[in-house]
Amino acid sequence: MARSPDADLTDEAAYELSRRAVVRLSGYGLGGALTLPFLPDAAAAEDGAGIVKPLPPELFVPRGTNAETRWEAMLGQGYLTPVDRFFVRNHVATPRIDARAWRLRIWGDGLRGGPVEFTYDALRRLPAETLTARIECTGNARSLFTTQQGQRVSGTAWGLGAVGVARWRGVRLSVLLERAGISRRAVDVMPRGLDADYVDGGVNLGRVRRPLPVAKARKDVLVAYEMNGRPLPPDHGFPARLVVPDWVGVASVKWLGDIEVSTTPLASPWNTQYYRLFGPDYPPEGSAPLTRMNTKSAFELPWDGEIPRDTRVLHGRSWSGNGRVTSVAVSADGGATWRRARPHGPSLARAWTRWTIPWRPPGPGRHELLARAADETGAAQPDTAPYNTLGYLFGAVARHPVTVK
Repeated sequence: MARSPDADLTDEAAYELSRRAVVRLSGYGLGGALTLPFLPDAAAAEDGAGIVKPLPPELFVPRGTNAETRWEAMLGQGYLTPVDRFFVRNHVATPRIDARAWRLRIWGDGLRGGPVEFTYDALRRLPAETLTARIECTGNARSLFTTQQGQRVSGTAWGLGAVGVARWRGVRLSVLLERAGISRRAVDVMPRGLDADYVDGGVNLGRVRRPLPVAKARKDVLVAYEMNGRPLPPDHGFPARLVVPDWVGVASVKWLGDIEVSTTPLASPWNTQYYRLFGPDYPPEGSAPLTRMNTKSAFELPWDGEIPRDTRVLHGRSWSGNGRVTSVAVSADGGATWRRARPHGPSLARAWTRWTIPWRPPGPGRHELLARAADETGAAQPDTAPYNTLGYLFGAVARHPVTVK
Protein backbone atom coordinates (compact mmCIF):
# COMPACT_ATOMS: atom_id res chain seq x y z
CA MET A 1 0.00 0.00 0.00
CA ALA A 2 1.31 3.46 -0.85
CA ARG A 3 2.49 5.68 1.99
CA SER A 4 2.27 9.45 2.35
CA PRO A 5 4.40 11.65 0.04
CA ASP A 6 6.81 12.45 2.87
CA ALA A 7 6.97 8.92 4.25
CA ASP A 8 10.26 7.71 5.67
CA LEU A 9 11.68 4.73 3.82
CA THR A 10 13.69 3.41 6.73
CA ASP A 11 11.40 0.66 8.06
CA GLU A 12 12.59 -2.80 7.09
CA ALA A 13 9.92 -5.17 5.82
CA ALA A 14 10.08 -8.87 5.09
CA TYR A 15 8.62 -10.18 1.87
CA GLU A 16 8.25 -13.65 0.44
CA LEU A 17 10.16 -14.29 -2.76
CA SER A 18 7.74 -14.24 -5.67
CA ARG A 19 8.37 -16.27 -8.78
CA ARG A 20 6.39 -13.67 -10.71
CA ALA A 21 8.61 -10.82 -9.47
CA VAL A 22 12.04 -12.20 -10.32
CA VAL A 23 13.66 -14.42 -12.89
CA ARG A 24 16.70 -16.43 -11.84
CA LEU A 25 19.50 -16.27 -14.39
CA SER A 26 21.14 -19.63 -14.01
CA GLY A 27 22.56 -19.46 -17.50
CA TYR A 28 24.62 -16.30 -16.99
CA GLY A 29 27.86 -15.68 -15.18
CA LEU A 30 28.10 -12.83 -12.68
CA GLY A 31 29.99 -10.69 -15.17
CA GLY A 32 27.91 -11.66 -18.18
CA ALA A 33 27.29 -9.03 -20.83
CA LEU A 34 24.00 -7.15 -20.77
CA THR A 35 22.18 -6.77 -24.07
CA LEU A 36 20.80 -3.25 -24.24
CA PRO A 37 17.14 -2.98 -25.29
CA PHE A 38 17.86 0.19 -27.30
CA LEU A 39 20.41 1.91 -29.48
CA PRO A 40 21.79 4.94 -27.62
CA ASP A 41 21.91 8.23 -29.47
CA ALA A 42 25.31 9.77 -30.06
CA ALA A 43 26.16 12.64 -27.70
CA ALA A 44 26.63 16.03 -29.32
CA ALA A 45 28.21 19.25 -28.13
CA GLU A 46 25.56 21.83 -29.01
CA ASP A 47 23.25 23.12 -26.29
CA GLY A 48 20.33 20.85 -25.51
CA ALA A 49 21.86 18.01 -27.53
CA GLY A 50 20.33 14.63 -26.87
CA ILE A 51 17.50 15.91 -24.64
CA VAL A 52 14.03 14.67 -25.63
CA LYS A 53 11.64 17.14 -24.01
CA PRO A 54 11.15 20.69 -25.32
CA LEU A 55 13.46 23.34 -23.85
CA PRO A 56 11.54 26.61 -24.26
CA PRO A 57 13.82 29.57 -23.44
CA GLU A 58 11.40 30.91 -20.86
CA LEU A 59 11.84 27.70 -18.83
CA PHE A 60 15.42 26.55 -19.42
CA VAL A 61 18.98 27.63 -20.00
CA PRO A 62 20.52 24.89 -22.21
CA ARG A 63 24.02 23.92 -21.15
CA GLY A 64 25.54 21.38 -23.54
CA THR A 65 23.87 18.03 -22.93
CA ASN A 66 22.13 19.54 -19.89
CA ALA A 67 19.33 22.02 -19.24
CA GLU A 68 19.06 24.35 -16.24
CA THR A 69 15.72 25.44 -14.80
CA ARG A 70 15.11 29.19 -14.80
CA TRP A 71 14.08 30.17 -11.29
CA GLU A 72 11.59 32.74 -12.55
CA ALA A 73 9.76 29.79 -14.16
CA MET A 74 9.07 28.43 -10.65
CA LEU A 75 7.19 31.55 -9.53
CA GLY A 76 3.54 30.66 -9.00
CA GLN A 77 4.20 26.92 -9.19
CA GLY A 78 3.32 24.57 -6.35
CA TYR A 79 5.60 22.71 -4.02
CA LEU A 80 6.76 20.23 -6.67
CA THR A 81 8.83 21.09 -9.73
CA PRO A 82 6.63 20.40 -12.79
CA VAL A 83 8.16 17.84 -15.11
CA ASP A 84 8.17 20.31 -17.99
CA ARG A 85 10.64 22.52 -16.08
CA PHE A 86 12.63 19.96 -14.07
CA PHE A 87 16.35 20.35 -14.84
CA VAL A 88 18.15 17.74 -16.97
CA ARG A 89 21.60 16.40 -16.16
CA ASN A 90 22.94 14.07 -18.85
CA HIS A 91 26.47 12.81 -19.30
CA VAL A 92 25.62 11.90 -22.88
CA ALA A 93 22.25 11.68 -24.67
CA THR A 94 18.91 10.56 -23.29
CA PRO A 95 18.41 6.92 -24.38
CA ARG A 96 15.06 5.68 -25.65
CA ILE A 97 14.31 2.39 -23.91
CA ASP A 98 11.59 -0.15 -24.64
CA ALA A 99 10.04 -1.06 -21.28
CA ARG A 100 8.91 -4.43 -22.64
CA ALA A 101 12.51 -5.44 -23.29
CA TRP A 102 13.98 -3.72 -20.21
CA ARG A 103 15.37 -5.76 -17.34
CA LEU A 104 16.90 -4.70 -14.04
CA ARG A 105 19.68 -7.18 -13.32
CA ILE A 106 21.04 -7.62 -9.78
CA TRP A 107 24.26 -9.63 -9.62
CA GLY A 108 27.55 -10.04 -7.78
CA ASP A 109 29.33 -12.03 -5.09
CA GLY A 110 27.26 -10.22 -2.48
CA LEU A 111 24.23 -12.36 -3.34
CA ARG A 112 23.56 -15.71 -1.73
CA GLY A 113 22.56 -17.19 -5.09
CA GLY A 114 22.93 -16.33 -8.77
CA PRO A 115 21.91 -13.14 -10.58
CA VAL A 116 18.29 -12.02 -10.56
CA GLU A 117 16.28 -9.99 -13.09
CA PHE A 118 13.16 -7.87 -12.64
CA THR A 119 10.96 -6.96 -15.59
CA TYR A 120 9.16 -3.62 -15.74
CA ASP A 121 5.80 -5.27 -15.07
CA ALA A 122 7.25 -7.25 -12.16
CA LEU A 123 8.72 -4.09 -10.67
CA ARG A 124 5.35 -2.34 -10.81
CA ARG A 125 3.62 -5.30 -9.13
CA LEU A 126 5.80 -5.03 -6.03
CA PRO A 127 4.69 -3.08 -2.94
CA ALA A 128 5.10 0.59 -3.81
CA GLU A 129 6.31 3.59 -1.82
CA THR A 130 5.91 7.30 -2.52
CA LEU A 131 8.59 9.81 -1.60
CA THR A 132 8.79 13.57 -2.08
CA ALA A 133 12.47 14.30 -2.54
CA ARG A 134 14.93 16.68 -4.10
CA ILE A 135 17.55 15.80 -6.70
CA GLU A 136 20.39 18.27 -7.14
CA CYS A 137 23.48 18.24 -9.31
CA THR A 138 26.68 18.33 -7.25
CA GLY A 139 27.87 21.23 -9.39
CA ASN A 140 24.75 23.32 -8.87
CA ALA A 141 25.77 27.03 -8.60
CA ARG A 142 29.27 26.18 -9.90
CA SER A 143 29.44 29.43 -11.91
CA LEU A 144 29.34 31.43 -8.68
CA PHE A 145 32.84 30.25 -7.80
CA THR A 146 33.95 32.40 -10.73
CA THR A 147 31.45 35.28 -10.81
CA GLN A 148 31.22 35.75 -7.05
CA GLN A 149 34.59 34.54 -5.74
CA GLY A 150 36.84 35.10 -8.76
CA GLN A 151 38.01 31.48 -8.83
CA ARG A 152 38.55 29.27 -11.87
CA VAL A 153 36.75 25.93 -11.90
CA SER A 154 35.92 23.33 -14.55
CA GLY A 155 32.63 21.72 -15.46
CA THR A 156 29.18 22.82 -16.57
CA ALA A 157 28.67 26.47 -15.58
CA TRP A 158 25.43 25.94 -13.69
CA GLY A 159 23.63 28.80 -12.02
CA LEU A 160 21.30 27.80 -9.15
CA GLY A 161 18.82 25.91 -11.35
CA ALA A 162 20.25 22.37 -11.31
CA VAL A 163 17.82 21.25 -8.62
CA GLY A 164 14.22 20.06 -8.47
CA VAL A 165 11.72 18.39 -6.16
CA ALA A 166 9.33 15.69 -7.34
CA ARG A 167 7.01 13.08 -5.91
CA TRP A 168 8.59 9.77 -6.82
CA ARG A 169 6.84 6.40 -6.71
CA GLY A 170 8.54 3.04 -6.90
CA VAL A 171 10.01 0.17 -4.90
CA ARG A 172 12.49 0.47 -2.10
CA LEU A 173 15.91 -0.73 -3.16
CA SER A 174 16.06 -2.71 0.08
CA VAL A 175 13.08 -4.78 -1.07
CA LEU A 176 14.77 -5.65 -4.37
CA LEU A 177 18.02 -6.53 -2.64
CA GLU A 178 16.24 -8.82 -0.20
CA ARG A 179 14.36 -10.54 -2.99
CA ALA A 180 17.61 -10.98 -4.87
CA GLY A 181 19.15 -12.65 -1.82
CA ILE A 182 21.65 -10.11 -0.53
CA SER A 183 24.27 -11.61 1.73
CA ARG A 184 25.15 -10.29 5.18
CA ARG A 185 28.72 -9.98 3.88
CA ALA A 186 27.74 -7.41 1.23
CA VAL A 187 29.28 -3.96 1.78
CA ASP A 188 28.65 -2.02 -1.49
CA VAL A 189 26.20 -1.93 -4.37
CA MET A 190 27.01 -0.41 -7.77
CA PRO A 191 24.00 0.85 -9.78
CA ARG A 192 24.74 1.41 -13.48
CA GLY A 193 22.76 3.30 -16.10
CA LEU A 194 21.79 2.32 -19.62
CA ASP A 195 22.92 5.53 -21.30
CA ALA A 196 25.83 5.35 -23.73
CA ASP A 197 29.45 5.15 -22.63
CA TYR A 198 30.91 8.42 -21.38
CA VAL A 199 34.14 9.54 -23.04
CA ASP A 200 36.31 12.18 -21.35
CA GLY A 201 39.49 13.43 -22.99
CA GLY A 202 39.45 10.54 -25.43
CA VAL A 203 39.18 7.94 -22.64
CA ASN A 204 36.12 5.71 -22.61
CA LEU A 205 34.95 5.47 -18.98
CA GLY A 206 32.00 3.20 -19.68
CA ARG A 207 28.43 3.74 -18.56
CA VAL A 208 27.65 5.97 -15.59
CA ARG A 209 27.88 4.01 -12.35
CA ARG A 210 28.65 4.88 -8.75
CA PRO A 211 28.83 2.69 -5.65
CA LEU A 212 26.58 3.08 -2.64
CA PRO A 213 27.28 1.61 0.80
CA VAL A 214 24.83 -1.14 1.62
CA ALA A 215 23.73 0.79 4.73
CA LYS A 216 22.52 3.71 2.59
CA ALA A 217 21.09 1.44 -0.10
CA ARG A 218 18.95 -0.33 2.48
CA LYS A 219 17.93 2.80 4.37
CA ASP A 220 15.96 5.17 2.17
CA VAL A 221 16.80 4.63 -1.53
CA LEU A 222 13.94 4.24 -4.00
CA VAL A 223 13.89 2.56 -7.41
CA ALA A 224 11.38 4.94 -8.96
CA TYR A 225 9.21 4.39 -12.02
CA GLU A 226 6.86 7.37 -11.61
CA MET A 227 7.47 11.11 -11.28
CA ASN A 228 4.68 13.44 -10.13
CA GLY A 229 2.06 10.77 -10.71
CA ARG A 230 3.06 9.69 -14.20
CA PRO A 231 5.61 7.24 -15.67
CA LEU A 232 9.12 8.66 -15.73
CA PRO A 233 9.78 10.74 -18.86
CA PRO A 234 12.79 9.67 -20.95
CA ASP A 235 15.00 12.55 -19.77
CA HIS A 236 14.35 11.68 -16.13
CA GLY A 237 15.17 7.99 -16.23
CA PHE A 238 12.44 5.93 -17.90
CA PRO A 239 11.75 3.15 -17.23
CA ALA A 240 13.37 3.21 -13.73
CA ARG A 241 15.91 5.25 -11.83
CA LEU A 242 17.35 5.55 -8.36
CA VAL A 243 16.32 8.32 -6.00
CA VAL A 244 18.93 8.71 -3.26
CA PRO A 245 17.58 11.35 -0.86
CA ASP A 246 19.91 14.19 0.20
CA TRP A 247 22.93 12.76 -1.62
CA VAL A 248 24.78 14.17 -4.61
CA GLY A 249 22.67 13.90 -7.74
CA VAL A 250 25.01 11.50 -9.52
CA ALA A 251 24.03 8.84 -6.98
CA SER A 252 20.47 8.89 -8.33
CA VAL A 253 21.41 6.91 -11.43
CA LYS A 254 18.95 7.25 -14.32
CA TRP A 255 17.89 4.53 -16.79
CA LEU A 256 18.86 1.89 -14.26
CA GLY A 257 20.10 -1.28 -15.96
CA ASP A 258 21.98 -3.36 -13.42
CA ILE A 259 23.20 -3.32 -9.83
CA GLU A 260 26.33 -5.12 -8.69
CA VAL A 261 26.30 -6.32 -5.08
CA SER A 262 29.78 -6.84 -3.66
CA THR A 263 31.44 -8.17 -0.52
CA THR A 264 34.37 -5.80 -1.12
CA PRO A 265 34.38 -2.01 -1.65
CA LEU A 266 33.64 -0.92 -5.21
CA ALA A 267 34.94 2.04 -7.19
CA SER A 268 34.25 3.85 -10.45
CA PRO A 269 35.40 7.09 -12.09
CA TRP A 270 32.31 8.71 -10.52
CA ASN A 271 33.66 8.32 -6.99
CA THR A 272 37.41 8.52 -7.71
CA GLN A 273 38.06 10.80 -10.69
CA TYR A 274 34.90 12.87 -10.17
CA TYR A 275 32.69 13.80 -7.23
CA ARG A 276 35.54 14.36 -4.82
CA LEU A 277 37.00 17.71 -3.80
CA PHE A 278 40.35 18.52 -5.43
CA GLY A 279 42.55 21.54 -5.00
CA PRO A 280 45.26 23.13 -2.86
CA ASP A 281 43.46 22.31 0.40
CA TYR A 282 43.01 18.62 -0.41
CA PRO A 283 45.36 15.63 -0.80
CA PRO A 284 46.40 14.58 -4.34
CA GLU A 285 43.72 11.88 -4.43
CA GLY A 286 41.11 14.39 -3.34
CA SER A 287 38.65 14.26 -0.49
CA ALA A 288 36.55 11.26 0.39
CA PRO A 289 33.80 10.61 -2.19
CA LEU A 290 31.06 13.19 -1.82
CA THR A 291 27.79 12.08 -0.27
CA ARG A 292 25.40 14.66 1.22
CA MET A 293 24.53 17.90 -0.48
CA ASN A 294 24.79 21.22 1.36
CA THR A 295 22.46 24.16 2.03
CA LYS A 296 21.29 26.64 -0.63
CA SER A 297 18.68 29.31 -1.27
CA ALA A 298 17.26 30.80 -4.46
CA PHE A 299 14.92 33.65 -5.34
CA GLU A 300 12.14 32.95 -7.82
CA LEU A 301 13.47 35.74 -10.00
CA PRO A 302 15.47 36.05 -13.21
CA TRP A 303 19.21 36.19 -12.60
CA ASP A 304 20.51 39.68 -13.34
CA GLY A 305 17.12 40.49 -14.83
CA GLU A 306 14.57 43.25 -14.57
CA ILE A 307 11.74 43.40 -12.04
CA PRO A 308 8.94 45.95 -11.87
CA ARG A 309 9.07 48.92 -9.51
CA ASP A 310 5.69 47.94 -8.04
CA THR A 311 7.14 44.66 -6.64
CA ARG A 312 5.84 44.10 -3.12
CA VAL A 313 6.83 40.52 -2.25
CA LEU A 314 9.90 38.37 -2.91
CA HIS A 315 9.48 34.60 -3.23
CA GLY A 316 12.14 31.93 -2.82
CA ARG A 317 13.05 28.39 -1.78
CA SER A 318 15.75 26.98 0.49
CA TRP A 319 16.96 23.43 1.05
CA SER A 320 19.62 21.36 2.78
CA GLY A 321 21.05 17.86 2.50
CA ASN A 322 21.42 17.73 6.29
CA GLY A 323 17.77 18.13 7.29
CA ARG A 324 14.80 20.45 7.34
CA VAL A 325 15.38 24.18 6.80
CA THR A 326 14.44 26.02 10.01
CA SER A 327 15.05 29.66 9.11
CA VAL A 328 15.80 31.95 6.16
CA ALA A 329 17.12 35.49 6.45
CA VAL A 330 16.92 37.87 3.47
CA SER A 331 18.83 41.03 2.67
CA ALA A 332 17.68 43.42 -0.07
CA ASP A 333 20.60 45.81 0.30
CA GLY A 334 23.62 43.66 -0.47
CA GLY A 335 23.94 42.28 3.06
CA ALA A 336 23.83 45.53 5.05
CA THR A 337 20.60 44.57 6.84
CA TRP A 338 18.70 41.30 7.22
CA ARG A 339 15.09 40.30 7.89
CA ARG A 340 13.56 36.90 8.54
CA ALA A 341 11.50 35.43 5.72
CA ARG A 342 8.13 33.79 6.35
CA PRO A 343 7.87 30.08 5.38
CA HIS A 344 4.69 28.76 3.80
CA GLY A 345 3.39 25.38 2.78
CA PRO A 346 5.17 22.07 3.46
CA SER A 347 8.74 22.04 4.73
CA LEU A 348 10.05 18.54 4.10
CA ALA A 349 13.55 17.53 5.10
CA ARG A 350 14.31 15.78 1.82
CA ALA A 351 12.78 18.49 -0.33
CA TRP A 352 12.73 22.25 0.36
CA THR A 353 11.03 25.15 2.12
CA ARG A 354 9.18 27.91 0.27
CA TRP A 355 9.25 31.40 1.75
CA THR A 356 8.20 34.99 1.11
CA ILE A 357 9.25 38.38 2.41
CA PRO A 358 7.72 41.82 1.80
CA TRP A 359 9.92 44.20 -0.18
CA ARG A 360 9.16 47.56 -1.69
CA PRO A 361 12.05 48.62 -3.94
CA PRO A 362 13.41 52.01 -2.76
CA GLY A 363 13.77 53.16 -6.35
CA PRO A 364 14.93 52.19 -9.82
CA GLY A 365 18.39 50.83 -10.46
CA ARG A 366 20.46 47.80 -9.53
CA HIS A 367 20.00 45.94 -6.27
CA GLU A 368 21.62 42.86 -4.77
CA LEU A 369 19.37 40.32 -3.03
CA LEU A 370 20.74 37.73 -0.61
CA ALA A 371 19.09 34.80 1.19
CA ARG A 372 20.76 32.75 3.93
CA ALA A 373 19.18 29.50 5.14
CA ALA A 374 19.91 27.46 8.26
CA ASP A 375 18.89 23.85 8.80
CA GLU A 376 17.91 21.79 11.83
CA THR A 377 21.53 20.84 12.51
CA GLY A 378 22.38 24.53 12.96
CA ALA A 379 24.38 24.73 9.75
CA ALA A 380 23.88 28.04 7.90
CA GLN A 381 25.08 29.21 4.52
CA PRO A 382 28.52 30.84 4.77
CA ASP A 383 29.65 34.01 3.02
CA THR A 384 32.29 32.11 1.03
CA ALA A 385 32.33 28.57 -0.35
CA PRO A 386 35.47 26.45 0.11
CA TYR A 387 37.33 26.34 -3.19
CA ASN A 388 37.76 23.16 -5.17
CA THR A 389 38.88 22.88 -8.78
CA LEU A 390 35.82 20.97 -10.04
CA GLY A 391 33.43 23.50 -8.55
CA TYR A 392 31.36 21.18 -6.40
CA LEU A 393 29.11 22.10 -3.46
CA PHE A 394 28.91 25.87 -3.78
CA GLY A 395 26.84 26.63 -0.70
CA ALA A 396 27.70 30.26 0.06
CA VAL A 397 25.01 32.93 0.11
CA ALA A 398 24.33 33.81 -3.54
CA ARG A 399 24.40 37.51 -4.36
CA HIS A 400 21.45 37.80 -6.74
CA PRO A 401 21.55 40.93 -8.93
CA VAL A 402 18.32 42.54 -10.17
CA THR A 403 17.47 45.82 -11.86
CA VAL A 404 14.31 47.63 -10.79
CA LYS A 405 12.58 49.41 -13.68
